[in-house]
This record gives sequence, structure tokens and C-alpha cells, in this order.
Amino acid sequence: MTVNYVTTPEVVFDAPCEIGEGPLWHEDEQTLYWVDISAGRVYRYDPASGENAVAYQHDAMVGGFTIQANGSLLLFCSRGAILHLRKGKATPVIDEIPAERDGRFNDVIADPEGRVFCGTMPNRKGVARLYRLDPDSTLTEVYPDIGLSNGMGFSPDLQTFYHTDTGHRCIYRMDYDRATGELANRSVLLRTPADEGGPDGMAVAADGTIWSARWGGRALFHYDAAGELLGAVPFPVLKVSSVTFGGPDVTTAYVTTACGEGGGRNDDEGHLAGSLFRVDLGAQGTAPFRSRIGL
Repeated sequence: MTVNYVTTPEVVFDAPCEIGEGPLWHEDEQTLYWVDISAGRVYRYDPASGENAVAYQHDAMVGGFTIQANGSLLLFCSRGAILHLRKGKATPVIDEIPAERDGRFNDVIADPEGRVFCGTMPNRKGVARLYRLDPDSTLTEVYPDIGLSNGMGFSPDLQTFYHTDTGHRCIYRMDYDRATGELANRSVLLRTPADEGGPDGMAVAADGTIWSARWGGRALFHYDAAGELLGAVPFPVLKVSSVTFGGPDVTTAYVTTACGEGGGRNDDEGHLAGSLFRVDLGAQGTAPFRSRIGL
């Protein structure tokens, strides 16, 4: 039986985003960036003013992004395209990846050395992959057997890498070598029930516990480092897509949600589906690592 934590998510931007995703706290600006994947739209939310503005409008889907060491953004898009967004102008880092021409990137994460682990949605052949992008822009395929690549994170001691595979309804754990970026000894940390949605974006708290958004599960789920379920925070929407920690002391959780492609707001999806929420989880996170691609 899942224990529901007594905390209430607060709507900070009410909008029917088809796929609200990828929130990241920008420490320099004290703002939150996030995306609506389907719309190709990058948002910038300022908690001080309450304003949520469009920071960039792309002409294709934006599956995820990282914050670069200089404060600019690195966008991961349709067809495997990777763009550097600085001062409102996007320039190509990689024009496309032939194997991803009929697909797109999904969730991504920078590591402590400025590399980026970037995963994809399944293409027409049903193949999804996890790649590693190195600072010199070299792209390496890490795993070619993913069901649907999603949220990632690092343990506080930086010895373990977590990778969500929504297609296989699991979160993997693997050994992480900070010096080389190599991943090894992949194993299933946890698997979600078949009838309770799929694990989506995630965040690792400073205490090493994992907060996992549940697409189709109406909640944010909390696990210990051994994969044991500790509890859940219910949300008034069906598709909870991702979570990150932000704020001056990195104790505010920001959570994205979705209507789903072709979906909308109704009694099943929830009448706040697609909105951006914040919630006090009684936990502290860590600032996201920054990519150093081409810097």
C-alpha cells in the first residue's frame, strides 16, 4: 500500500501543455527553465515576479536541454539535432543523427565533467537509445536497447548513475566512472506495476532518495536508494512528467505535467493537466551539473 504524503502541489503556471517536461533550475538567474516538447517551446519561469515567458520558440520539438557552464542552454531536439541557444539565437552543434531522423531526443542530463547523457524516444522501428555527448561534441552510443529513454540522475557520492526506461517500466542503476564517463554493471533498481503508469522524469535528493514522476500514475513517487517505495505525493492530473529542485536553497520541487499528445483537459486527464506545479517535499536537492559542450 502506498503512503500518500500530506503536502499539496501548487499551480504556478496554468496551461494545457501537451508535454510539459524537463524543468531545470538556473542558479545564476534564480529562474526555472522548462519545455513544452510538442510545441517546441522553451519557457522561463521567474518565481520572484511570477512571470512565465517564452524564452525560445523552435520550429520542431525540443525534447530536453542542459544549462551550459556559461549560462547558455543546449537544446536536444527532433531528428537528433543539438542546438546551442545563447542570447536568443540557436546555432547547430549537431545537425542531425541519421538513426534518429524519424524520432527525437527526450530527457537529458549533464554530468560533473560537462558531458551530457541524452536519450531518445523509440523510432519507427521501435528502437530507443542512450547516448553520451562529450565536451568536444563527440557522440557515443551507450545503450541501444532502451524501451523509451527518460529521467536520469546521479547518487550524491557520484558513484551511481540512474536511468529511467519508461518503455520497460523500470529505473536502472549502474556504476559511473566520473573520469571517463563510462557506465557499467547495469541492473534494474525498481520496476513499476503494469497498470499504474510508467516512470518518467526524476530527481535525486541530497539524501540519496529518488523522486520519480509517474506518467499515467497521478503522483510523484519517492524511493530509497535500494529502490524501496517510501511514499507518494498525489497530483490532480493523470500525467506527471518530471521534477527538479530549485530555489535559493534548492528545497522547492518544481513538477511538470502533460495533457498528452492529442489529449486535453477533462475529468480523466485532470482540469489542470499540462500545468507547472511547485511543492514542498521536505527535501533538499542539488544544483544541476552544467554541460561544457564546445566551450
